[in-house]
Amino acid sequence: MRLRRDNRAPEYLAQDERVVLNPESFRGKWHEVFGNNNPIHVEFGCGKGGFITELAKRNPHINYIAAERAETVVYKACKKANLSEETPSNLRFLYFDVSNCKEIFEIGEVERLYLNFSDPWPKTRHANRRLTYRGFLEKYADILKKEGEIHFKTDNKGLFAFSVEEFSASGWLMKNVTLDLHNSGMEDNIMTEYEKKFSELGFTINRLEAVNPRQ
Repeated sequence: MRLRRDNRAPEYLAQDERVVLNPESFRGKWHEVFGNNNPIHVEFGCGKGGFITELAKRNPHINYIAAERAETVVYKACKKANLSEETPSNLRFLYFDVSNCKEIFEIGEVERLYLNFSDPWPKTRHANRRLTYRGFLEKYADILKKEGEIHFKTDNKGLFAFSVEEFSASGWLMKNVTLDLHNSGMEDNIMTEYEKKFSELGFTINRLEAVNPRQ
């Protein structure tokens, strides 16, 4: 279902200091935005923002960027972050199409990417729209540092199988692969809003970490 545009979003986002409205101008300069040289971690598809907001709270020594394509989604994520008792200062929000990520980030500028519950685009003809399609992986490999990582979670078994094949075909080293995250013994897992919903419905969560093949 198409997301309905919220007319309150533009004004709200223009006034929020955590929102970067012209991200292309900071390509290669994100450390200036945060005012430090801490590692940069980015979530493509932040949804309501609960996951990355909690990460930012727990890890003040890391700079976090939450990215979404839709302005209205970023608006909702920002509102949720601002309702937090301790709004993290190491968090920024952007909205842009992930296919343009190389226009936003310099080569090797990002240390880690998070892909959580991305749209599975189930029809075969739409495979190239999936965020783990090899065309996207090539771009991620460019913006990630040497040995930078992608942390990927999904409840969709078809998307997970497809993603494993794409990572493998593109030369990424996969580790900590599990088909049942919540029974894997992993500590400190932060659940997204979707993850909580699907888990309560009895779905198992698939997860893996992939290491950048670029040397």
